[in-house]
Amino acid sequence: MSFVRIGGVPHHVVVEGSGPVCVLSAGLSMSWFDWDPVVPLLAAHRTVVRFDRPGHGLSGPASVPPSAAGEAHRIAALLDALGLGDRPATVVGHSIAGFHAEAFARLHPSRAAGIVLVDSSIEEHARVPAAPALRTAVARGIGAALASMGAPTALGPLVRRATVRLSRTGGGDPAPADLVRRCYGTSRVLHGALLENTHYRAVAAELLVLRERFPLPDGVPVTVLAAYDGRGGRFGLHRLERQRALARQLGDARFYAVEPSGHLIMLDRPDAVARAVLAPGEDRVNPPPGYVTC
Repeated sequence: MSFVRIGGVPHHVVVEGSGPVCVLSAGLSMSWFDWDPVVPLLAAHRTVVRFDRPGHGLSGPASVPPSAAGEAHRIAALLDALGLGDRPATVVGHSIAGFHAEAFARLHPSRAAGIVLVDSSIEEHARVPAAPALRTAVARGIGAALASMGAPTALGPLVRRATVRLSRTGGGDPAPADLVRRCYGTSRVLHGALLENTHYRAVAAELLVLRERFPLPDGVPVTVLAAYDGRGGRFGLHRLERQRALARQLGDARFYAVEPSGHLIMLDRPDAVARAVLAPGEDRVNPPPGYVTC
C-alpha cells in the first residue's frame, strides 16, 4: 500500500503479483478493497494495480470535476508513476469506471492490452448538462452541509453496507468494518461520490464523442461482463440487452452474462472477472457454469 501524487492529489494505490499489468478500477463511491476476492485469482499471473480515484477510498479529495479523458490520462499517469508505463495494461472498469477503461484504450491505444467492462454504466444518448460550474458548486455545497451535520460519520458506513447488500445476489458487505469506517465515515468520500455523480452524464456524453473520434485499437480484446440474477424479470432482461448492445457497439466485443450475479460482480463472481482477464474469449467454447456466452 502506497501513495503517488498525480495532478497534485495523493492517490492511494496497491500493487500485487507479477507478470503482465492489470489495472482494477471500481465504480462510483467504491474502494480498492472491493476487488479483494479477485486479486488472489490474478496475482499469480498478473501485476495487479488497484487504486482509488480522488475522493474515493484513501485518496485525497478531488481538486477538479471528473472527465472521461481526465480519468483515462489518470490511469496512464498512475502507471508512469509506478514505473509500469512501458508495459501495456489490461484495464478492468466496473460501473462508471467502464467509461474510464474505454476512454483509456481510445486515447492511449499503444498502452492498452485489453479492456474488461464489469457491468459497465451505459448511456446511449447522453448530453452534457448545462451549467457544469454551477452543478459543481451545488454538489460541494450539499456535501459541506451534510458534513456539518455529521452525516458521513453517522450514516456513511451504514449507507455503504446497505448499498453493497442491495447490489449483490446474496450475502452482505465483506469489507472489514475498520476500513469501511475509515473511508465512508469521512466527508472526503462523501464529496467524491457527490462530485462523480453530479458529472456522470457529462462524462458519458464525452465518451460518446471519443467513440466518434478515436477508434479502439486493433487486436486489443474487449470483454463485456453483464450481471444477471437469473430471475427473468423485465428490468433484469432489459439491462442484459443493453450490455449485449454495448458489446456489439464496441466492435463485436466478447459478451458474457454472469449468472447469478448482482451489479457487484467482483464480489458475487470474482472467478468471472479473473477469467475475462486471463483467458479472454476462451470460454466461448466451453463456458463454466453461470458464465454464459450470448
